[in-house]
Amino acid sequence: MEHTTERQATAAGAGRRGQPPDPLRERAVDVLDANWTGASTVPSRTLYPHQWSWDSAFIAIGLRHVSPLRAQSELETLLSAQWGDGRIPHIVFNPSVPLDAYFPSPDFWRSSTAGRAAGAPAAVQTSGIVQPPAHALAAWLVHRADPALSRSRGFLHRVYPALAAWHRYLLHRRDPGGGGLASVVHPWEQGMDNSPCWDAPLSRITPAEPRTFRRADLTHGAADDRPTDLDYGRYVRLAADYRDGHYADGAGEFAVEDPSFNALLAASEHALARIACELGAAGTARHARAERLTAALVDRLWDPAAGMFFCRDVRGGGLIREYGVSGLIPLILPALPRTVVRGLLDTARGPHFGLGDGVRLAPSYDLLGPAFDPHRYWRGPAWFNTNWLLERGLRLHGEHARAARLRAALLDAADASDFAEYVDPYTGAGCGARGFGWTAALTLDLLDGQPARDADGETDAEHRRPLPPWSRMPDTAGRAGPRGQGRREGTSR
Repeated sequence: MEHTTERQATAAGAGRRGQPPDPLRERAVDVLDANWTGASTVPSRTLYPHQWSWDSAFIAIGLRHVSPLRAQSELETLLSAQWGDGRIPHIVFNPSVPLDAYFPSPDFWRSSTAGRAAGAPAAVQTSGIVQPPAHALAAWLVHRADPALSRSRGFLHRVYPALAAWHRYLLHRRDPGGGGLASVVHPWEQGMDNSPCWDAPLSRITPAEPRTFRRADLTHGAADDRPTDLDYGRYVRLAADYRDGHYADGAGEFAVEDPSFNALLAASEHALARIACELGAAGTARHARAERLTAALVDRLWDPAAGMFFCRDVRGGGLIREYGVSGLIPLILPALPRTVVRGLLDTARGPHFGLGDGVRLAPSYDLLGPAFDPHRYWRGPAWFNTNWLLERGLRLHGEHARAARLRAALLDAADASDFAEYVDPYTGAGCGARGFGWTAALTLDLLDGQPARDADGETDAEHRRPLPPWSRMPDTAGRAGPRGQGRREGTSR
């Protein structure tokens, strides 16, 4: 039992340094041990009994502090299910789990047949959609946790080609808007499944008949906390149409450029550049690509008057002017213009999110919004992964006191809620599943946190690449990006 041995060694090392055992850390490790399947970690044994893509990225980031080998295995298992066209599916199904334990199940997605033209693997069943590309960032952080182990196993040599193919897929096959950003073709792809940011583009989708699907999520979760049947019917319709089109990209009714998804893609491009350098190749081109993605984010999604990144409805046209937490996540990027950073900081602590004032953790949606609900899935509750990203973004941009307060609030919430899936942003009451994988993993990362290190796992000195000239340009007239072509368009509603 390699991971048990490493866990004991870690605890022993802490004792030698004169540090008493941390009960919260031990409980977090217990959650990850309970959710471990032998090759990967489920988010929840009850509600989510398979491997989820971006969950595994966050889980690996936490696991590296306990077992770097297990963290590497987490990512390797996920990448072994990659499709031939480069996509990493958002679910890898465990064949030992009954079909009725989760919906949509493998018999809905039919990946090995419907996805054959896109190169779906024959030996493992997966979904056909994707999730946010945090994987290269996770791989780099996992490598840095134990470089000697990583090099001896050839970890980066194995994962780099798969991660590069994943990014090529997003950059070349998922840009229907033609502006240099990847689009999501289903709300589940962005990870914030039920956000009000999707309401306008979803309103054009005819929902599937309720008799055509079953909702396993309501067996383990309160109906008042979950998506409505109407929204769920629209999710099913979009997924079924994508499947029936053999998972070909470009023709779907739903295409949205999302700030968080693309910010994670840019951060992971920076990480891929560092991986390339570690493997003896040049990383300059990948750093430049990450900076182009950052510029495109500002060009297409930034609203200077609102001080916020908004989603863009590619099919309907225009920005979706809903204040979702996704619009704050670009703070993880180092090359944001200073005026954009200041605008995001003002918005984060202002009335829409109330961070550090009205609430201790950033809600997933606008506190003032008409659709705000402190308990309903992604329509208001605070989530641990988004707040972990914000903590890193605050630290990256020198907001160390605010980052420290957010870190403390995250640890308090994880402790009090028994590692809940998400919490009420006002009361901290836990919602959704308990013993949730990424909540426990990111708790470990925060407990082990090294404040001198930034969001890419580099020391401050290592990270200080020169900012591109466009990032220092004034932003007051709504101009942004390398061509200064900021847009201020009407809502897609």
